Amino acid sequence: MTTFEITGMTCGGCVKRVQAKLEAVAPGVQIQLTPPLATVPGPMDVAALQAALAGSHYSVIAPAVVAPPPPAITPSWFATYRPLLLIAAYILGAGLLVQGAQLSGMETMRYFMAGFFLVFSFFKLLDVAAFADAYAGYDLLARRWRPWGFIYPFVELALGAAYLAHFQPVLTNAVTLVVMGFSAIGVISAVLDKRSIRCACLGTVFQLPMSTVTIIEDVGMVAMAAIALAM
Repeated sequence: MTTFEITGMTCGGCVKRVQAKLEAVAPGVQIQLTPPLATVPGPMDVAALQAALAGSHYSVIAPAVVAPPPPAITPSWFATYRPLLLIAAYILGAGLLVQGAQLSGMETMRYFMAGFFLVFSFFKLLDVAAFADAYAGYDLLARRWRPWGFIYPFVELALGAAYLAHFQPVLTNAVTLVVMGFSAIGVISAVLDKRSIRCACLGTVFQLPMSTVTIIEDVGMVAMAAIALAM
């Protein structure tokens, strides 16, 4: 393969015209606009290509030096999940500060769950339709009944308000157990199947991959709800 730079091309029509002219002397030539290049199978005399474009406002410069694409940089685990870790730290810190000197494990857990649902529902509500599309990619109910993807952020918002107001603790924890438990099934299934999909836990604002971190997030909420019910 020999690659030549083409000057004078500005649109798709230019690509077609150059393609037609160069095909006469270089069968199989491939023309692209960005960057403007002609790729010829095998060696090729640049003079022949230049002659084919003679009389037009296109010209050939050869050989073009095409820089290899930069190697893909895979972000570290911390860089990938940094938004999630920061949010969890903020929620936990706020829960501890609210209690002041009267620290209680159960109260810390309740405030954490309140903050979790309120903050996570906020990010989902920024673009409910986009969240519903992403959620349908792995949640068992949202995949079969799409309205659940639109309802779910409001369920989280209601749970967050209920935990914050300490409203009907038994009912609130029971609903959390069912909702997050069912959600965890879809997450676990997606991770075990090694599907490369985006986690919608923070809506579509952050590009978080589905992983064991998502499992820990859902199962952790289930565990806290179960502990609260048992106490």
